[in-house]
Amino acid sequence: MAPSGSGGVRRRCRRVLYWIPVVFISLLLGWSYYAYAIQLCIVSMENIGEQVVCLMAYHLLFAMFVWSYWKTIFTLPMNPSKEQDTEMWSFTVGPVWFMAIRYCDRCQLIKPDRCHHCSVCDKCILKMDHHCPWVNNCVGFSNYKFFLLFLAYSLLYCLFIAATDLQYFIRFWTNGLPDTQAKFHIMFLFFAAAMFSVSLSSLFGYHCWLVSKNKSTLEAFRNPVFRHGTDKNGFSLGFSKNMRQVFGDEKKYWLLPIFSSQGDGCSFPTCLVNQDPEQPSTPAGLNSTVKNPENHQFPAKPLRESQSHLLKDSQTWTESSANPGKGKAGMSNPALTMENET
Repeated sequence: MAPSGSGGVRRRCRRVLYWIPVVFISLLLGWSYYAYAIQLCIVSMENIGEQVVCLMAYHLLFAMFVWSYWKTIFTLPMNPSKEQDTEMWSFTVGPVWFMAIRYCDRCQLIKPDRCHHCSVCDKCILKMDHHCPWVNNCVGFSNYKFFLLFLAYSLLYCLFIAATDLQYFIRFWTNGLPDTQAKFHIMFLFFAAAMFSVSLSSLFGYHCWLVSKNKSTLEAFRNPVFRHGTDKNGFSLGFSKNMRQVFGDEKKYWLLPIFSSQGDGCSFPTCLVNQDPEQPSTPAGLNSTVKNPENHQFPAKPLRESQSHLLKDSQTWTESSANPGKGKAGMSNPALTMENET
């Protein structure tokens, strides 16, 4: 019993440590409010009109920043359910979508497309993008829009502070400000806003590019695999449709941290495109489309080329017994493999 008890203590300690980046951001945000609203606007600004305009714009950005940050942190990531697991079995092994099954041994679930297991959360996350330590949460289907808005409003927040604080920062260096407590708040406030603006602009720009290509961070590093082979743009439907998958059809909700994304997080439309010449060639015998008896074409769904013990039943997977010279079941045809990820 001692090892399990010590393991539980370590897990609780790790959970506490995971909140340190969030606490740091919260404390920094609280100090920035005091430095800007009190020390800069109320104490240092002499023009009443400038004070009113700056305080109104600042509080609007501050409210949107906090709102989107809160939603990103406390929106629970969506996980595959047992009901979806049963549906995925019947859907995946049907006459049309007869292809790879991605199975998670730790969660004991079939993983839908673009779903991955997070080692930090120890759960499978629908359309997982990455695990972000700054929000102590997985960024996935349920909160990816909130994460993008958090990056956007935090960048605008820092740029606004840096722009309105610049003239007072220059007066500080030219000894145009009296030697008061506000003087040092103004100096460090500008440095912090400028520094975070640089880092946030690159991160926000990168995620804007991912949205325009309908990719996740994981898919940007590892291209999804379809029946016709790997395709880095397999989920891209064009810029407009890619944007609407994340932000939804109603534009009035685009700038608000309110969930409006399209879909259910389990299935995604694909686009059949020409294979990238830099990618491996298409496996022999595999086509980019699957046809039903009425010659209707269906787009390919993604898969990964790996093996699982779930494919060793030769009575269930009759295709494996048709080619006994090619090795174990699931290895002869990438389209008939199951993925076993932990």
